[in-house]
Amino acid sequence: MTMARNGLRRSTAEGTPSASGGLSPAQDAIEDVLADVVRRTGASMGGIYLFEPGDRMLRMTALCGLPVEFATPWRRVPLSEALPVADAVRQGRLVWIGSQEEMARDYPRVAAVLPYRLALAAVALEGANRCWGALLLLWSGAHPRQARRRERGHITSSGRRIGRLLDHVGTGTLPEEPQVVALARARRHVGNQTAIADFAERLPGAAALDLEGRFTYVSAHAARFLGREAEVLLGTRPWHSLPWLDDPAYEDHYRTAVVSREPVTYSAVRPPDCHLTFQLHPDTSGISVLISPADGPGALDALPRPASRPEAAPTGRLYQLVHLAAALTETVGAQDVVDLVADQVLPAFRAQGLVLSGADAGRLKIVGHHGYPAEIIERLDHLPLDTDLTPAGRALSTGCPCFLRDREELSRGYPRAPSLTDKQAWAFLPLIVSGRPVGVCTLSYDEPHAFSADERAVLTSLAGLLAQALERARLYDAAHAVARDLQQALLPRTLPSLPGLDVAARYLPASHGLDVGGDFYDVIKLTEHTAAAVIGDVQGHSIAAAALMGQARTAVHAHATAGAAPDQVLARTSRVIADLEPDLLVSCLYVHLDFARGRAMVSSAGHPAPLLRRPGERADPVPVEPGPLLGVDPDSTYPTTTFDVPPGSLLTLYTDGLIEAPGTDPDDAVAALADVLTDVGPRAPDHLDHVIDALLRHAQRGAQHTDDIAVLLVHCLPGSPNPAHILSDNSGP
Repeated sequence: MTMARNGLRRSTAEGTPSASGGLSPAQDAIEDVLADVVRRTGASMGGIYLFEPGDRMLRMTALCGLPVEFATPWRRVPLSEALPVADAVRQGRLVWIGSQEEMARDYPRVAAVLPYRLALAAVALEGANRCWGALLLLWSGAHPRQARRRERGHITSSGRRIGRLLDHVGTGTLPEEPQVVALARARRHVGNQTAIADFAERLPGAAALDLEGRFTYVSAHAARFLGREAEVLLGTRPWHSLPWLDDPAYEDHYRTAVVSREPVTYSAVRPPDCHLTFQLHPDTSGISVLISPADGPGALDALPRPASRPEAAPTGRLYQLVHLAAALTETVGAQDVVDLVADQVLPAFRAQGLVLSGADAGRLKIVGHHGYPAEIIERLDHLPLDTDLTPAGRALSTGCPCFLRDREELSRGYPRAPSLTDKQAWAFLPLIVSGRPVGVCTLSYDEPHAFSADERAVLTSLAGLLAQALERARLYDAAHAVARDLQQALLPRTLPSLPGLDVAARYLPASHGLDVGGDFYDVIKLTEHTAAAVIGDVQGHSIAAAALMGQARTAVHAHATAGAAPDQVLARTSRVIADLEPDLLVSCLYVHLDFARGRAMVSSAGHPAPLLRRPGERADPVPVEPGPLLGVDPDSTYPTTTFDVPPGSLLTLYTDGLIEAPGTDPDDAVAALADVLTDVGPRAPDHLDHVIDALLRHAQRGAQHTDDIAVLLVHCLPGSPNPAHILSDNSGP
């Protein structure tokens, strides 16, 4: 009895790519250690992300335990994204997600694309002197929700192990596509091949799929149940070769089994009325399938009939659309939309070029582009909507997308267009919002490209999502421009030149919202040897906050130049703010400096105390007794503290955005900031900009900062007074 006679057949036409064929030694070593880590941790899937040049983007270079198409939404991950691997690298910690509920709460975009029971871990690949990227691991839903201490230690040590390996071998040239790493595993077979074949044939209906979903084995019983010869099925996917299984729901059952590594059972009807039950049993090498008749009418030998329903989009495309839709909801400005399309839409649809245009006063103004030289963009920018140079205007005016598979097809309708570029295929997608055209998204390809029906459907659906995101981004950019112009008009453009003082200031907007807030600073010349240093913070990030900031700064400036003492400056300003009856809170710190005598007086309206570094000493907070916030009580009084500022001293004023972080004790944060200031500061009059850079790097070492940051440094120059070196940069570091 031979294996063929018993129906035991294996596919050799298609298979998993070799893990090491044609790879660089660095990539080969990375894949070997990835397979070892996945085996040792008991994970069902593993992936390696490495930094692209520039260290702003992580690229998946190796994947183990999943088909490559499953990883399409996350092949390239911007470091700023709220995703597990990016968080692990930015925050330098182990990211652990133990349940689907945690995933939905912490990473809703990931949960939308992977709605399965699983556990996830991500950890940075830390080398001796740098971070190389991240390690991602997945476990099935049977894994405990909480990782054991030993397990966490093993995952973290695996990240360091790979980091140390990369210290020695480097990364080499990063592959464009993730390399599939096979989990070679020894299998113990009892008996001979004939016994195995006999056992398989005695099962109701046995079949096997690889991780890509292709049939690798079909028994005689299974072929009879499915209504097709085994030779026809081998190497194909069920939803492609069996029309009655060509439904996204059936492909999703396979996807669920592969990702969750848990058994899945479902039923299907083979026309006309043959009810079958499918039991999927996955492991790291593929899926075993048991097929048996289910309760219901019908004859087993009925021949399948062709499906008459329209072609459905593959589940992979639908998941791409869900992922991209979730990502677009997080875009803020127009540049965010451009970056997302370039980083995620182009790879998902294997396109190489992008031109995103917005409709503006009867013309197409290019908002962003990728993959085109500047001279081509210059020719395409501000084309009229009725242009006959490209199909973009017609697509927008008709609202119908235009798909061109090659240059010949383009030249038939637009003979001048091929001379503009060497691209070979195009998709012109009109962006329409509530029946109103807002722009055109053009995707282009370096090779001729035939757009399938499902690809056209997904791209057309994606155009609607892009239109909403672009319109929302343009409204945001307009509001942001107004707020930015208002804030720049209210902040000092330059700081006064004072003999004996060196001053520097920096303002950094929050990393969310309108990028505008109420932080302000000022240096006011009072006499030849006295000056006032002021810093304040208005609650919120809005135009109202910026406007109130301007009013508070003006009031402080007016009372200071009138000769009021620090406590009186704050008291009078508080009465002005109270008269305005704002809904926002205002903090302020006012320091009166007499640099000729080396003395200073400070009063605080609920603001963080300044840090003072005297020559030869460490930096420490000045002991300031704070008064109430401005405007809370018009009759408030503000205590005054006097302290010495000998020549060579550095006084640092800052807003709470520099020290506030989730889960951080404020006193610990101030102490850490003082340590940074002690280590860097200043050794030369031109050193202040480097001091501010160090303070901002310290504040941004973790997650994105959610509050504005303002820093004002005042350096009392040693020796005789010299003209001050002034630095005022309102644009951020």
